[in-house]
Amino acid sequence: MNLGIVRYIISWVLKFEAAFLLLPSLTGFIYLEWKDALVYLGVALLCFLVGFTLGIKKPKHRELYTREGFASVALSWTIMSLFGALPFVLTGDIPNYVDALFETISGFTTTGASILNDVEALSRANLFWRSFTHWIGGMGVFVFIMAILPLMGGSSFNLMKAESPGPSVDKLVPKIKDSAKILYSIYIGITLLMIVILLLCGMPLFDTLTTTFGTVGTGGFGIMNDSLTGYSSTIQIVVTVFMILSGINYTVYFCLLLRNFKQAFIIEEVRWYLGIILASVSIITINISSLYGNMATSLKHAFFQVGSIITTTGFATADFDSWPELSKNILVLLMFIGACSGSTGGGIKVSRIVILFKAIHKELHMMIHPRMVKKIRMDGRAIAHETLRSTNVFISVYLVILLLSTLLISVDNFGFTTNFTSVVATLNNIGPGLDMVGPTCNFSIFSPFSKCVLMFDMLAGRLELFPMLILFLPACWKKH
Repeated sequence: MNLGIVRYIISWVLKFEAAFLLLPSLTGFIYLEWKDALVYLGVALLCFLVGFTLGIKKPKHRELYTREGFASVALSWTIMSLFGALPFVLTGDIPNYVDALFETISGFTTTGASILNDVEALSRANLFWRSFTHWIGGMGVFVFIMAILPLMGGSSFNLMKAESPGPSVDKLVPKIKDSAKILYSIYIGITLLMIVILLLCGMPLFDTLTTTFGTVGTGGFGIMNDSLTGYSSTIQIVVTVFMILSGINYTVYFCLLLRNFKQAFIIEEVRWYLGIILASVSIITINISSLYGNMATSLKHAFFQVGSIITTTGFATADFDSWPELSKNILVLLMFIGACSGSTGGGIKVSRIVILFKAIHKELHMMIHPRMVKKIRMDGRAIAHETLRSTNVFISVYLVILLLSTLLISVDNFGFTTNFTSVVATLNNIGPGLDMVGPTCNFSIFSPFSKCVLMFDMLAGRLELFPMLILFLPACWKKH
């Protein structure tokens, strides 16, 4: 392990976090929340000083291999959360540090699970930071840093590989820095477009910013206790559309910008993603129509909740825990599936699900025709054996973490539905689950131990499992 380069990377992450913390500080000054503004300013200064100290000594060797990339990403996200939780504690809005850390990790990982009983009691500065963490974590802090700084040249790809969602990571253009710039340009473009549209819909500026951060980052933290229920139907429809757009592979937008429409529409994962949404909305609309009295209202709620769950955003306009069992079961399945790879969404990812079913289809055919040579294809290209192997390993590890985490948090003696959907909601970075962690409840019921398990699940889910697991591997820490 090249600890020098890991330390150097963490130093830059803390410096950028210091810059990010200036925005909630400014928010505090604008709304005359002097104490909160000064707290954020102080924590920003602390982050900068620690980052500056860690970065004084330049690493002798700047080679960044896979294990350094994975370890750097996992440690950086953890340390970033540890510092990011301090303002909640120091302002007194979340005095318990474990709870503050849970809220912060939930923000950075775009999970949206909360321990707060009264969100509206938070100061504007804390509400802004809470939602802004979604936007920071949505595209990824390392993609942001690489778009600005040429840290390690070509080997920076190992950082993007560790942080980006999906079974495989491709560069949009040959240079990794240019790829990062393109991704963040699209991300910022979608963000600005949504801000403009929500403002035109009559939403207040502060609400617009926080809602946009939670939507485009597919996070789901609301600034109202009823999430988005209190806003107009027009605003809810706009949020729904942007949630679904944010769950699409950003490669599609890159192709559209280049006017390569044919390439954009042959991406099989996106077709499956939109097809799953259409089918789920249709079934749920019919299933819940008796609850709302008319098809239009049922369609609006079904469209919103399907978009919110499959993109792992977690906003709510209805208590879907009270819906019929068929609708709830569909939503739980969507929690597992998640959004597209290369998006800001969580879950297993549609591409992995498609690859899994194609692999099953291939195996069934080979049982009938043992000598048949059949390759699994996506987007007209054969899937590399490495991608297929990594998909199988990912799903195996995913199931182990899911079952083990459910077992560990069962010590709190809550029901199976509560425990299971709590892990599903955190591991897939969704937010609300069912029963005691449903859309009208929160995660404050769990003990500090269970919260730590769920915090690990949130980080593991956002970083595609392996970066967090590699930290526990002794071989990872051996020097070259």
